[in-house]
Amino acid sequence: METPTPALQQFGDGIWLADGVEVDVAGFRYPTRAAIVRLSSGGLLVWSPVALTSALRAEVEALDEVRHLVAPNSLHHLFLHEWQVAYPKAKVHAPPGLRKKRPDVAFDGDLVDGGGSPWAADLDQVVIRGNLITTEVVFFHFASRTVLFTDLIQQFAPGSLAGWRALVARLDLMTEAEPQVPRKFRAAFIDRAAARASINRVLIWPADKVVMAHAPPVLDDGQAFIARAFGWL
Repeated sequence: METPTPALQQFGDGIWLADGVEVDVAGFRYPTRAAIVRLSSGGLLVWSPVALTSALRAEVEALDEVRHLVAPNSLHHLFLHEWQVAYPKAKVHAPPGLRKKRPDVAFDGDLVDGGGSPWAADLDQVVIRGNLITTEVVFFHFASRTVLFTDLIQQFAPGSLAGWRALVARLDLMTEAEPQVPRKFRAAFIDRAAARASINRVLIWPADKVVMAHAPPVLDDGQAFIARAFGWL
């Protein structure tokens, strides 16, 4: 009898990844990925929640109590409500723009730059400003030296698309040899000075690894990878 594949994969000291179902956006099937972080103050933070299956729920609850639910940008909210229903005591934190987009979700706080958050001992965060598509909040997990990006860096596996999808993805820099900032996001940075200031703060972090919602994780030399990804800026 085969052993079921775990819903959670440990990615470092106090951090786990959960790959969820694909979602359909503008004719493309996007993979989804959540990160679960154990906080030194107790409990768990769930970054970019994916669909909450029974297997994922059982493994999460075996780790600790879910205390914080984080939507890192205004595009990653599809499964937020079901986690809120499952964990009504958890605090739900909104990125810029999401409160207006999801009035049906009861938010407890807003994501801002730097310290002062309930998880400041374990994670730092930077609001990436100046983009018309979305304002993403990027996180850094101290213990594993991992940066968490959502949509600002993406990649489809080369050869995974065909026809018009392959052409669009290639033009959008989505099928390059390593994950890139898609061309549509580059064009949407209308305030490049603000964006550069934000990314420069990210580049201060001593990152080894980079997790992205829509690309394979980078496992070493993450700081240099981020610098390459945003070199055009």
